[in-house]
Formats: sequence, C-alpha cells, structure tokens
Amino acid sequence: MEKFIPVVVIKELSETDTILTALKGAGIHCAEITFRTACAAEAIAYAVKNHPDMEVGAGTVINAAQCEAALAAGAKFIVSPGLSVAVAEICNERNIPYYPGCVTPTEIMQALELGITTVKFFPANIYGGLKALKALSGPFPQVKFIPTGGVDRGNIDEFLAFDKVAAIGGSFFVKEALEAMAKKGE
Repeated sequence: MEKFIPVVVIKELSETDTILTALKGAGIHCAEITFRTACAAEAIAYAVKNHPDMEVGAGTVINAAQCEAALAAGAKFIVSPGLSVAVAEICNERNIPYYPGCVTPTEIMQALELGITTVKFFPANIYGGLKALKALSGPFPQVKFIPTGGVDRGNIDEFLAFDKVAAIGGSFFVKEALEAMAKKGE
C-alpha cells in the first residue's frame, strides 16, 4: 500500500489523464476514484487500462451494486465512508482490499469480525484526529488507520509519524499535483 491515497473526483472522463499524470509527476502512483459522479466506473476502467503503473481503486462505495461496478471496471481496492457488510463480503470473496470508514470502537469491532484490520478514519478532523487514533489503538493494537478529511500539509507529518497510520487519504494531493504540473507548464 502506498503512503498517500489521493481522493480523486472525476467529473468528466477527459479529466482522468490530466489528474493521473499530475499525480505520477508528484511521485504518487495510487488513486481512489470516487463513486460520487456518473462517470466513476468508466473513469476507473479507463485509468486501469491507460495507466497500468497506477494502483487504481474505488472510493465512496456505499453498497454492493457500486462495489460490483467498481470491481468490474478493474478497481484494485475499495474504500467506503462507512462500513458495509455487503461490500466487505464481496471484497473478501474476491480477495480485494476493503477499507471501510470506522471511527467508533463498535465499528472497528465489526470490521475486525469481518477480517478487516485496516480502516479509513473519516472525517479524521471531526472525530478527534491523531489523539483519537492513539486512543483507539490502545484496545485495537492490530488495527491500522487511513486518516482522511482534515489531514493536510500542516499535520501530515504528525499522522505519518504514528506507526498505526497505514496511509493518508485526501483530495489535497490532487490539488497540489495539478498546481505543480501547471507551474512546470506541462
């Protein structure tokens, strides 16, 4: 797993190349393409075919139908804002990593019962940030977290320094990569 998981919203399929090229230019070879838009599955399929050096997954997957569409498009991992048992079961059957959003002990326990040991912690800034992750790591030492939401350049190093953080998720990676690409004039 990469340390940075950019949350990518593709509104038009034509944006896919620009965004993924910018991310690669920034040294990031991973993209979580969200299921927030009508072209999400098409963008994932395009990205998988045309950017084979990228680890492309699907984000904001909230039900089994979206999960099936994402996997049919070639998604290599699935991310949800919350925990879906149906999505977990599909991913488990197909040996696909699933990172559900879990912020309470009850949600983390449910994830563990489903065999999931790495969870998305979203929105991290609302649910206590790094202090909350450290507190949750006490009773759940086997769990790794992917904090997303409220993580930025101002606090990313603190999160990355904590050994229970598997990766950082965020849309700010996309913004930074596009800005850097624009400055280079590419």
